Amino acid sequence: MLKHILKSKVLAMDEVPIKAGKSGKGKMKQTYFWPIYGEEDEVAFTWSATKSAQHAIEQLTDFNGTLLTDGYSAYTKTVDTLSQQEHSIIHATCWVHCRRYFEKALALEPESAQQALDEMALLYKNEKHIREKEMPADKALRYRQDKSEPVVYRFFNWVHEQRQRPELLPSNPLRVALEYTAERESQLKVFLTNPHVPLDTNHLERALRVIPMGRKNYLFCWTELGAEHLGILQSLMVTCRLQGINPYYYLVDVLQRVSQHPNSQVEELIPRKWKAKFMNVALTSNLTK
Repeated sequence: MLKHILKSKVLAMDEVPIKAGKSGKGKMKQTYFWPIYGEEDEVAFTWSATKSAQHAIEQLTDFNGTLLTDGYSAYTKTVDTLSQQEHSIIHATCWVHCRRYFEKALALEPESAQQALDEMALLYKNEKHIREKEMPADKALRYRQDKSEPVVYRFFNWVHEQRQRPELLPSNPLRVALEYTAERESQLKVFLTNPHVPLDTNHLERALRVIPMGRKNYLFCWTELGAEHLGILQSLMVTCRLQGINPYYYLVDVLQRVSQHPNSQVEELIPRKWKAKFMNVALTSNLTK
């Protein structure tokens, strides 16, 4: 499934913590899932013992396209490293993460922060119009360039002007928001040249909610191997839901079918392909009811 995801032209990637493996008496190690969301609604929860960019680099070795992420610097390093290895990768960043910084500045700088939020709201209004009209890619691109591009350039001109204010100390949340935004200007503008790049990673954040929910329920994974296996299971379960498949019926079928299915054709059992080939003839169990 991950191999197919990496064939996407646009990927979304994030990282989410999970405690896994003992690091000492009564303590668990902090490890990370790195979910990767493909353009055909599939998610692979890859796992790493650290938050280092090296894991992202290793996972994306076979990827060429646009990578959409939050503002974590490891992704910039990943794109730079892979680009030096002659990969064709463009880095896009999430407008929602940018917006959150300005929301934090509302209490101290309400007028300026609200101005930034109003500009971003115009971008989302344009995206809503594109969705409602179900515009094809070429028309969506023209609409973005006609309606959103002037907003984006006006917004960044304002950002650069605001950064000149001497009274904004480095600790001021508006200053933090302005610096965060200015450093990622080129990545935030990528959606203006590619109609397939969404404004944010909200679709991925919805998909990875199973991990924070798990931290509230089972709290941690006893071993690092257990975390890897959890990532595999969640990859299948979350992808099932994204594909409109009942995960329980999928598992009932696949766990019976896998022993007689050719290993060379195992790809047929990933949710996307299973849906097309086996869902209507799924194996059942007397426990299904």
